[in-house]
Amino acid sequence: MSRADSGQTPKTIRSLVPARMDRLPWSRFHWLVIISLGVSWILDGLEIQIVASVSPVLQEHAALGLSAAEVGLIGTVYLAGEVVGALVFGRLTDALGRKRLFIWTLTLYLVASGISGLSPTLWFLLLFRFLAGMGIGGEYTAINSAIDELIPSYYRGRADIAVNGTYWAGAMIGSVGSIFFLNPHLLPVNLGWRIAFFIGPVIGLVIIYLRRQIPESPRWLLTHGRGAEAERTVDEIEAQVRRQGLELAPVPDSRAIEVTGRGGVSYLQIARTMLRDYPSRSFLGFSMMVTQSFLYNAIFFSYALVLVHFYHVATDQIGLFFFPFALGNLAGPLLIGRLFDTIGRRRMIMFTYCVSAILLAVSGALFDAGVLTATTQTVFWCVIFFLASAGASSAYLTVSEIFPLELRAQAISFFFAISQLVGGVGAPLIFASLVGAGHNPGPLTIGYYVGAAVMFAGGIIAWFFGVNAERMSLEDVARPLSAVGSVGVTSRRKAETP
Repeated sequence: MSRADSGQTPKTIRSLVPARMDRLPWSRFHWLVIISLGVSWILDGLEIQIVASVSPVLQEHAALGLSAAEVGLIGTVYLAGEVVGALVFGRLTDALGRKRLFIWTLTLYLVASGISGLSPTLWFLLLFRFLAGMGIGGEYTAINSAIDELIPSYYRGRADIAVNGTYWAGAMIGSVGSIFFLNPHLLPVNLGWRIAFFIGPVIGLVIIYLRRQIPESPRWLLTHGRGAEAERTVDEIEAQVRRQGLELAPVPDSRAIEVTGRGGVSYLQIARTMLRDYPSRSFLGFSMMVTQSFLYNAIFFSYALVLVHFYHVATDQIGLFFFPFALGNLAGPLLIGRLFDTIGRRRMIMFTYCVSAILLAVSGALFDAGVLTATTQTVFWCVIFFLASAGASSAYLTVSEIFPLELRAQAISFFFAISQLVGGVGAPLIFASLVGAGHNPGPLTIGYYVGAAVMFAGGIIAWFFGVNAERMSLEDVARPLSAVGSVGVTSRRKAETP
């Protein structure tokens, strides 16, 4: 219960905490934040790839002897767990704090994923895959909130986009791991797949130690009435920066913000804020998340079928085509992410969404004409998703920075859940059916055109409804609900170059 709900008059706190955080130069502290928190995306990519790799093994009698439908259910249950975890832990992240939740969610993932490898039956495996999914879904809300609030505004866009893009590094790790652990010449069939489920927990054990070194978000502390603690936290961060020999410019008092420390918000307040105060931003977040999810899941879950049925690639050779595809997805956010901070959010979102859509339509026409090979098709996918991956990562950045701090994690969870349900459930089923037996490229070509149109629409919507949030303080992008004053963008002030 918030102070406002209890009838107490919240105390007004005047603070320079947000401005002090935004004027920090890049330091070891920020690398610690990126490495220890950003691993959540790597773990998700790892988990998805591990499940995809062990699926054929789980059908063998020496393993669990599952049917094809039961194997498919494992992936569905994991995605359902992500949706539930995002909604549950998103609420708790805003109420209880970023640090507490990014420790809890990682711990849940570590335990559940590890126990998955010990599963004696299908239902035991399904239960712990659901719980592992909950942990990763909760990670998304806690992690994106914390990164946005701890990284200086000058670097926020590129840092967030790069972190979100590391999903593909996890997928590549999972693919390499599966080569060794699922090789029957190296390990027994019923042992290798179990060990594979421990790759993520081993990585997580190292990361959970690093996460304990990260403080609670000073911004979250400030809006929850813990102003003195927020000041001490920033003092400690600044002391670490100075020990590196970096200079800190003074922060003028005009950058101070006044908040009431009201604490949590009700679901009614969330609905009112998103639908009444920020309707265009809610539409923006919905459209960006759904369009990128539809495109990604449509292509990712059907690319192997396309290679096998249309280009007659052997199943044991698919990995050779997966690596350049994954590398393109990883390289895009890392190489062009900084442009979202320099050229700007709206321009870069429209560019990445629309150009990747146009390239997908071109590749669809060439695919229908029968002039592509497995190699040239993969080259097209690499180029398309070099751009689309940066665009998809910017969708997560957008929904995490355009709403007030008090409901940031919950906003992320809502849009993440919607995008997973639309893209993660509908798109793979549609495109798998369009592939068919691989005799007629026409239906799949139409699917590519539809996917391109959806992605292009997402870019156009971002141009007209997007927010120029580059290098702006989060409090200037969207005032906290507890701030003294009106709701909305308070100014167009951008952070000075550190």
